[in-house]
Amino acid sequence: MPTTHAARMSGRNWVLLLVLCGTIFLEGSDVAMLAVAVPAIRADLGLTTGTAAWVMSGYVLGYAGFTLLGGRAADLLGRRRMFLTWLGVFLVFSMLGGFATDGWMLVLARFVTGVAAAFMTPAAMSIITTSYPEGPQRNKALLVFAGVGAGGFSLGLVIGGLLTELGWRWVFFAPVFLAGAILLAALKLLPAEARPEPAQRGYDLAGAASAAAAMLLLAYGIVRIEHRGEGLGLTLGALASGLALVAAFIVIELRAKAPLVRLGIFRKAAMVRANVGALLFLGAFFGFQFIVTLYLQELRGWSPLQTAIALIVMGCDAVLAPILTPRLVNRYGYARVIFGGF
Repeated sequence: MPTTHAARMSGRNWVLLLVLCGTIFLEGSDVAMLAVAVPAIRADLGLTTGTAAWVMSGYVLGYAGFTLLGGRAADLLGRRRMFLTWLGVFLVFSMLGGFATDGWMLVLARFVTGVAAAFMTPAAMSIITTSYPEGPQRNKALLVFAGVGAGGFSLGLVIGGLLTELGWRWVFFAPVFLAGAILLAALKLLPAEARPEPAQRGYDLAGAASAAAAMLLLAYGIVRIEHRGEGLGLTLGALASGLALVAAFIVIELRAKAPLVRLGIFRKAAMVRANVGALLFLGAFFGFQFIVTLYLQELRGWSPLQTAIALIVMGCDAVLAPILTPRLVNRYGYARVIFGGF
């Protein structure tokens, strides 16, 4: 009985969790909706395949490049402040993306939206870990948070298909309404917190900038490979510059007083293997999603809604995974579950 009582959350705690889960739902559905809409955007704006790829990649690169800094900022500047500020940025640039008239405007809007998510999501997770006591309540809250994110991706595919039938710009405008509702609720429900002491402040802006720039240049070089011999110098220059910035990032992290990444963690072989596996999996997944969306709509003649229904099978798996994976790991161990998943 004590365990059951400990796992029970009050009504206010559930409402707070609902607001925080709204952000991860917003993030998951936003990515999924755009994935379905890419062919329509490409046709309407006359984008090349490379630019269309950047529309998808811009968000991911912005998110990946600034997630570490986002987590640090939430601790140093305040979780509530970072959550509200960057949710507002997410809202504004999602709206601007809907008004885009050229590819570069769309890519820029998606990149900044990804940066906003990189600050917003760690702040939401940090609020969960500080608002719910360690044990059953926190575990339940984090499990619900993960499940809602997966559900957002699944539902976002269908919503994206429906909205794209009306016009691809609605894929950008729809998240604005959801973000606005979450922002209003968060202003009332998020717990106030003391302003961090100045002595606790410490940033690694050089590390964050070099990491983000390295990923951008490497991605640009990889996208340019499709041009083969055309502009070979530019392609090689982008790849070389990206690798040079990776080296600079390592040097910066070794010398920084408060590094974003403590490089000593790479001595743990299991962690390195897990991260390489995650890198390969996510790279393959987003690449597959981009190519299959273009294939089904541009070569097979499927509508955006038909494409969304075909892709939703992946979303169903993502909803089940947070529930089934812990049980499978308890029974078979991490290595077998990862191998089976791949």
